[in-house]
Amino acid sequence: MLTANIHSIETAGTLDGIGIRYVIFMQGCPLRCKFCHNPDTWFGKTDKQRTVEELVNDILKYKEFFTFSNGGVTLSGGEPLLQKKFVLELFKELKKNGIHTALDTCGYIDIDDTISEILDYTDLLLFDIKNIDSKDHEELTGKPNDKILKFLEFADTKTNLEIWIKLVLLTGTTAEVDYLEKVAEHIKDFKQISTVELLPYHKMGVHKWEALGYEYKLDIDEPSKETVKKAVDVFKKTRFKVICAE
Repeated sequence: MLTANIHSIETAGTLDGIGIRYVIFMQGCPLRCKFCHNPDTWFGKTDKQRTVEELVNDILKYKEFFTFSNGGVTLSGGEPLLQKKFVLELFKELKKNGIHTALDTCGYIDIDDTISEILDYTDLLLFDIKNIDSKDHEELTGKPNDKILKFLEFADTKTNLEIWIKLVLLTGTTAEVDYLEKVAEHIKDFKQISTVELLPYHKMGVHKWEALGYEYKLDIDEPSKETVKKAVDVFKKTRFKVICAE
């Protein structure tokens, strides 16, 4: 019986996709983002293991809320696709029960038949672009972005899949207009992308780094309201819907 390492569960999330959502934060991540607010999800092992059956039985208790709000289930993390076989089986069961599925991924994954099939059962892809430049991406996350951009290109071939691009706004780099214009240019021809979600950098996760004994090295300020407004304005000029968690 398949089990997954689960970090935590939020039964009434409103920030991880459409409507009221049952959000499962899965354990393990291939990236080490300097701004990560969930470093406690980095490593794969946990004592919180759940089966597909256990999760589906619990999820079905909230189906009425999903129906009312056009919500559903979101897999987040960490990186859910590190436990891809479990994700596939869970999404298959959710679709049998008519439940909307969303996958929040960094995309740093090798594409294979299992990954392709998961996307066939995914209604919404929440796709993180940490940095469009590979060198800068590696400096920020510890990994280059070639796999990530390849994954986005592949996901765009799945014609029933809606994609939201998530961008963290870092003062001095990814929050700047010239950088965001490069991102807008890069993604403008992707047919399945409907929405860009801008996430202003915050320091609310720093205490987790300290509790885990990690050194937090990202010494920047949170972006100003003016900087965030300029970022929003970049994407208001495009065809994409813009969401900003100000």
